[in-house]
Amino acid sequence: EADIPIDIHTLKLQDWLVSRRIVPKNIQQALKDIRTKISDALQDMPSHDKLIQLLKGANINYFHCKQIVEILKQTEKDSKSIFGHYGSQRMKDWLEILRLYEKDNIYLAEAAQVYVRNVNYEVPSIRRQMSKWEQQHEECLKRSHDLNKPETAFLAEHTTLLQHLGVKGENLKEEFIEALRTLPTLYAESIKNIKTLEEALNLYGQTTGQTRQQCLPILRHLMEFGNTTVYQYCHKEPPLSVEEPPLKLSLSEAQSGRSAADNEIDYGDDNGGTSSTISAEIIDFGELNLETEADLAVSEAIDIDWGGSESAAANAVEINFDIPIEEYGIVVEGAGMDGGIAKGDQAYTLLDSPAYSERFTDELYELESFLKMRLYELRHLDASSNIMFSLLDNISTHDEESICKMLTNVEDILTAISCEQTRHLFQLKHSAKYGDLLASKLKQMLKAVEKIRHTRETLKQRAQELKQERAALNPILNDIINQTKQLQQHIEEDISKRYKCRTVNLLGGLN
Repeated sequence: EADIPIDIHTLKLQDWLVSRRIVPKNIQQALKDIRTKISDALQDMPSHDKLIQLLKGANINYFHCKQIVEILKQTEKDSKSIFGHYGSQRMKDWLEILRLYEKDNIYLAEAAQVYVRNVNYEVPSIRRQMSKWEQQHEECLKRSHDLNKPETAFLAEHTTLLQHLGVKGENLKEEFIEALRTLPTLYAESIKNIKTLEEALNLYGQTTGQTRQQCLPILRHLMEFGNTTVYQYCHKEPPLSVEEPPLKLSLSEAQSGRSAADNEIDYGDDNGGTSSTISAEIIDFGELNLETEADLAVSEAIDIDWGGSESAAANAVEINFDIPIEEYGIVVEGAGMDGGIAKGDQAYTLLDSPAYSERFTDELYELESFLKMRLYELRHLDASSNIMFSLLDNISTHDEESICKMLTNVEDILTAISCEQTRHLFQLKHSAKYGDLLASKLKQMLKAVEKIRHTRETLKQRAQELKQERAALNPILNDIINQTKQLQQHIEEDISKRYKCRTVNLLGGLN
């Protein structure tokens, strides 16, 4: 029998001790009294390194109390009488605590209770918390790393937009104005190969039966004269001078700096050099003060005299018909190369005018569609078909290869005039709000980048905090594990003494 071990499962330990009548069933009140005495005794303790180290750990149990008594035997040995009794109140208090613990084996019941709680709850809880913080730490690092992709995308998009606009993004208003000056160069570059479309244009005219002037007129004008003003396109002669409308560029920061002079109505200067700027102060329409209905009737009954009466002649301003017409700002167009002044929309070039630029693009698409249809007919229609013979009458001199070449030339011109930089600058010049939209978009991209960077730094900081919190749990877990193993050893030894030193094994404990 001495060689047969006693195996007790951890979950059944307390029930096993109660069923063997080793400990009482209810020990809560006794433990409460003992805890009260321990609290009172701790108020008066000697200064000792071992005591400080001992009291620094977890909750004090019976085995700690035994160690405290052993230490007090050294510190309180001067109070020991010849009969072996201690006169120190400290020693008396702790001996009383030991006596209460050993009564009804309360110490064993408490040790079993703490041991089971540590094994089933405390240690697993701390381990779960550590595992949770490890997982959160890895997630923070992963999210921080994943933010590099959107940050790179925003920065690339911001850089690409600045490149398309041809600006650096430091002073947008001045840089926009400077970039708009490159528009004529971009227009000229986009149509430098436009004469390669002459063969396709002639083929389209022959097929449709249109005259040279009727067939895609804007495209033909650009091929012959280049990117001229709308005025020259409409009047078939260049203007004497060009007065392009003011730039519509408007940024929020520029709107706040408008002066009072902007409220004046400016009709331009005449040839005599006199200013025709009319301010609000000059225009005075007077007040209508008709107090009675009779006065109103009389005023309405007055006839308008256009001349002939003495009263009208006295009040009228004498008109001098000898003033040269140049002083009224009227320009008389002459013959030949003499022209007028290109103003308003006619001062824009064909590619710079919103209306004519769109018409030119439509003409290119029209020509492209025609060539694609001819190419389709060459490839798919039956050669013996009457329709095929009727369609091939005008293109019999062109094969599939030549049509493909024409189509490629048209597509190249379309691509050139539709490039990103040209489109942005075109909208920037002709739309008052487009500048604000671009500035707002650029600002939002930079804000998004800053937000991403701030979030990434926050995640990295949080990951570091989680790592530190996880590391801080290591000593706590080690202390609880050590305490639990010591309790397990004490419990096994105590039960073994009660059963003739048989081996006792607590199953289901800590690994």
